[in-house]
Amino acid sequence: MSIASETGKKNILIVDDSAFEQRMLTELLSDEPYRFSVAYNGYQGYQLALATHPDLILLDVRMPEMDGFTACRLLKANPETEHIPVIFLSGADAVNERITGLQVGGVDYISKPFTPAELAARIHIHLSLMRRANSTAPPAAPASDKPPQHPDLVFVNAVKQLILDNLGSLPNLSEIARSVGTYREKLTLMFREQTGMTVFAFIREARIARGVELLQQTEIDVQDIALLIGFHNAGNFATAFRERMGVTPSAYRQRLQEQRGGQQMPAPH
Repeated sequence: MSIASETGKKNILIVDDSAFEQRMLTELLSDEPYRFSVAYNGYQGYQLALATHPDLILLDVRMPEMDGFTACRLLKANPETEHIPVIFLSGADAVNERITGLQVGGVDYISKPFTPAELAARIHIHLSLMRRANSTAPPAAPASDKPPQHPDLVFVNAVKQLILDNLGSLPNLSEIARSVGTYREKLTLMFREQTGMTVFAFIREARIARGVELLQQTEIDVQDIALLIGFHNAGNFATAFRERMGVTPSAYRQRLQEQRGGQQMPAPH
């Protein structure tokens, strides 16, 4: 099915380390009204997306230098590229990879080998959804009105989202840094410069904030909340919570229940 466009051909960015795969994709979609640009690794794809603002990105998962998941985290952390639909293409059909692809911001995940008709249909669907979203969205502020974003802030925002998505089972700092295409020492410096706090301080604040939400909005036991947000036990959670909020989690919940319908309990800043 072809896509009619008032403004001309849609630009599809193909990010794949295999020249053969790149050629195959362009040939499979040759009957569609698209123009193509290509990149050979995730970081090159991210930079090309910043420069060309494609309408959709076909992103391989396993690539050298920077894989597809890392590239997608950066794309979704940058306001200039966060709106671009990303479809992951991978020869691996592992469930955990498919879930990760969606968690990091992909709109779809297609396993190789696929049929040309399926690929074309999925691209068509996501371009149509994007067109509808753009038609109903309020006018965006002119680019000239927006202050330029520091490049390091993209990495920091990607790390923040990664932390918020994985509070219960965070990898170590070196692995967190690798997940956004950098290394521990550089991430530590960037994070402090851009936020005024360390990565560990942000993690602690994020865990307490999530704990407050769960205490307010659910009836989950304090012990289970502690495990859900990454504390080893309820005692560690209670200590950290009391230091930040001035009361234990149980006391916070009890006071909240007593004040239902009245003044809300304070939330961490």
